[in-house]
Amino acid sequence: MTHSQLWALWLGCTGWILTAVALGLVQWRVWLVKDNKAISSGVAWVGLWRACFNSHTQVSPGFVVTHCRHISLLEASTPPEIVAGQVLMLLSVLVGLLGNSSGVYALRNVHFGLRKNLPRCFFIPGAMFLSASGLSLVPLTWNLSSVVTNQTIEFPPAFKMPQAPHSQHVGCGITMGMAGTVLMIVSGIMFCRYGSPIPSLRDSSVGKDNPCFDEMS
Repeated sequence: MTHSQLWALWLGCTGWILTAVALGLVQWRVWLVKDNKAISSGVAWVGLWRACFNSHTQVSPGFVVTHCRHISLLEASTPPEIVAGQVLMLLSVLVGLLGNSSGVYALRNVHFGLRKNLPRCFFIPGAMFLSASGLSLVPLTWNLSSVVTNQTIEFPPAFKMPQAPHSQHVGCGITMGMAGTVLMIVSGIMFCRYGSPIPSLRDSSVGKDNPCFDEMS
């Protein structure tokens, strides 16, 4: 009866994990830089929280150091797509966590034979997963658009980053976030499409005192 909902919970949990990992990755936008003494590797990474690059010139010859600077939400130089990513991606992770919790609770009710208001119990995690995917989709597509159009960022001097890259491409942070968003969308649809079977006479007496989302009077 609930095989599809078990799959939905697995997909939602996997999508939520991918979204949470993408939130912390620095490789959202990969900048290719030319003629920059600090970025001797020629590659820099711009994430939601940090901008980093490997440098051979900042340390002794033969060694490499990774130079990272925190991107503050309150800095005037922080572009709006990164500000939106910091806020909305974090909210997406929190809402997705609630979706996983409510999905486990709904399946727990099925396991114990508590069938009262079961469609509503499954609709709630579905709605939460869809909400979480909507929250993450906005900054993901916004940053993707910034990469495609080769948008610049006016970093402060301490970042040692140029204001414009020679070129840039999508990093694994956006790719992983998109994959997680798609999985949460599929999970949310599967949860919301749940249909409760016709209860038998035996089942009608089970779960009368179920605390899960009683009917509103």
